[in-house]
Amino acid sequence: MTALLELAHITKRYGSLLANDDVSLKVMPGEIHALLGENGAGKSTLMKVLTGLVKPDEGQVFWQGQEQHIHNPQAAKALGIAMVHQHFALFEGMSVLENIALGLPGQTASPAFERQVMETAAAYKLSIHPRARVFTLSAGEKQRIEIVRAMMADPALLVLDEPTSVLTPQEANDLFHSLRAMSEEGRGIIFISHKLNEVRDLCSNATILRGGKMVGHCDPREETPKSLAELMIGHRVQGVTRKEANAGASAAAPVLSIQGFSADGVTIDDLTIRAGEVVGVAGVAGNGQDDLFAVLSGEALSTGITLYDEHGKGQDLGPLGPNDRRLQSAAFVPEERLGHAAVVSMSLVENVLLTSLHDPDMQRRGLISWGNLRNEAQKISDEFDVRHPGLGAVAGSLSGGNLQKFVMGRELLKSPRLLVVNQPTWGVDIAAAERIRQAMLELAATGAGLLVISQDLDELFDICDSIAVLHEGELSEARARDDWTPESIGLVMTGSHQDAVPASQGGQA
Repeated sequence: MTALLELAHITKRYGSLLANDDVSLKVMPGEIHALLGENGAGKSTLMKVLTGLVKPDEGQVFWQGQEQHIHNPQAAKALGIAMVHQHFALFEGMSVLENIALGLPGQTASPAFERQVMETAAAYKLSIHPRARVFTLSAGEKQRIEIVRAMMADPALLVLDEPTSVLTPQEANDLFHSLRAMSEEGRGIIFISHKLNEVRDLCSNATILRGGKMVGHCDPREETPKSLAELMIGHRVQGVTRKEANAGASAAAPVLSIQGFSADGVTIDDLTIRAGEVVGVAGVAGNGQDDLFAVLSGEALSTGITLYDEHGKGQDLGPLGPNDRRLQSAAFVPEERLGHAAVVSMSLVENVLLTSLHDPDMQRRGLISWGNLRNEAQKISDEFDVRHPGLGAVAGSLSGGNLQKFVMGRELLKSPRLLVVNQPTWGVDIAAAERIRQAMLELAATGAGLLVISQDLDELFDICDSIAVLHEGELSEARARDDWTPESIGLVMTGSHQDAVPASQGGQA
């Protein structure tokens, strides 16, 4: 049988950096093929070659047995190649419907087209709001738009880059059902993901990249998540280790207290984070996660929020903005790294300054210490294995996973008393995710309090002492991790069972 797609001996150089070094990949009709590798392994570059965003220095692209020169994304689309990128290509000021229409030649945001869009979304069980403005939506909701737009193009080959990173387990399962149906129709799928259980469940073949080179092929179904991870990173996976300080955290002094809060789309009856405690917040995208983060970070001013220092003295955070809250030893990492956590057109060194304006080692009386900033940027890069062409490189030039490691490292190395983070390991590989999670646990062991908003339930069960659920803007009571099961959390996340029975009170809800 002729391959649907064959990439043969692809090489791409950026100066002295070999992003792809003699990489080959073949996808058969009806095959779901995983492309695996660490952040910076060369996966994105290879897919940019396929979709016409990058011209290879060497190598050939064959489509249904015929050599093709894909000079631009329009040429890729004409062949029947569609890609859902990890970094969304959406116009923030336009509606969902207008964004989908723009991606499809000859379409307009008409009522008839809206019906087609909603039928496609329903077929793939993806909830979207066609008239909503994109800038009002969460990352998970934007992900759904990208997937629906790709499906509307009726592709022969679909490339998905971390498609489930901000989807709930239920949404991911629905998507997988649809992808299997596409496979049965003879369509090819390239699936890029760091969720190795998903890769094993979905894919029949995998190509593994490391350091820009192809290091192997395998059938993921015959591997374990651990063995796949070790193929990707080239060494054994250690796992995270919880520190003793986390034990009995509920008896420790409070770090953050929120009482009777209701504003900005969020309702919290009672939430206390104590020294050494990691509190997780689960929820389906679009249920108030961004509003909750804005309230806690000071982007939206409010009342009823108190931060306590190590001596038990409380500070009302209500009237304080983000920089003033940082002066109280709080740190924040938002969900959207491009444009929110980092300024894409500024260098890594300059991005360190953005959240260090209150640090006298970084600036004093308006005079910036560029040497100290460079040292800090280098320390972040070294400790979190951030791969970049140089500290002077703009943030937008880094892969999504490497930029995520950088912004997480920037805040973790400040050793704040309170850390609030939204989707801490979005788009990072398994080794980097473990490094970030371990660093969060180590910060908690110093007596800090952490609030972790995540749609990755495995992550929440891995690092949290207690977990609350955010549904339609209302935060549930935080229960001990062991009182939950993934099933009971899933029910509360979707509003199917607001009083799901905790594990310790009868098992699954």
